[in-house]
Amino acid sequence: MSELQAHIRLSEDLNVKYAIMPGDPARLDRIAPFLENAEEIGFNREYRCMTGYYKGVKILAISTGMGGASTAIAVEELKNIGVEAMIRIGSCGAVQPFVKVGDLVIVSAAVRDDGASQTYVNLKYPAVPDTFLLNCCIEAAKENGFPFHIGLARSHDSFYIDDEDEINAFWAKRGVLGSDMETSALFTVGMLRGVKTASILNNVVACGEDTFDSISNYADGESLAMTGERNEILTALEAFVKLDKAGK
Repeated sequence: MSELQAHIRLSEDLNVKYAIMPGDPARLDRIAPFLENAEEIGFNREYRCMTGYYKGVKILAISTGMGGASTAIAVEELKNIGVEAMIRIGSCGAVQPFVKVGDLVIVSAAVRDDGASQTYVNLKYPAVPDTFLLNCCIEAAKENGFPFHIGLARSHDSFYIDDEDEINAFWAKRGVLGSDMETSALFTVGMLRGVKTASILNNVVACGEDTFDSISNYADGESLAMTGERNEILTALEAFVKLDKAGK
């Protein structure tokens, strides 16, 4: 048996190429119904892990917790066990009024306003997804008729800084669609390590609304946000099927 990775507690014996990566460990409970033979295989720290099959393609679902640091660790250790493509399915807060609650943001590039990615390489290095995997996500969302936007996200490290409104306004003027805490680390580390990555964000906070109240409603099962979560899960799974069929 191959050696277990230190944090995710998985080994290359798992023999899986594709990982769907929510932040919240509880989201695996909502991914499981879409998988055949879903089986939970571990839960260490923030890394809850499950395997299953979607349309015959083996999928690993693994939560990453909150923030770029734990996401970067997941990317590194998943790469070590042979995972070749990773799609984040997370939540974001909109900074544009046309991005409605439940809309998906398929991220074409991320502002590196987090600390984790900057420990790897300076800010001249872009945070971008794999182009082919990005296109697979876009095609999947189109084919299913899900409401979505393609564009920039900003990844950061805290919801509760004193000038958050001013920061959001600054980036909104520069075309950013929404904010999360993990995408830039995923893209940066993935690109450096030769892993295909993509990020699909479900908007759970309308532009200008209070983050605490909106996320609390989402956690309680607010319908539009929960529909968006279902849509991002299906978009990611369908994207993996497209990637697998293409042999990329």
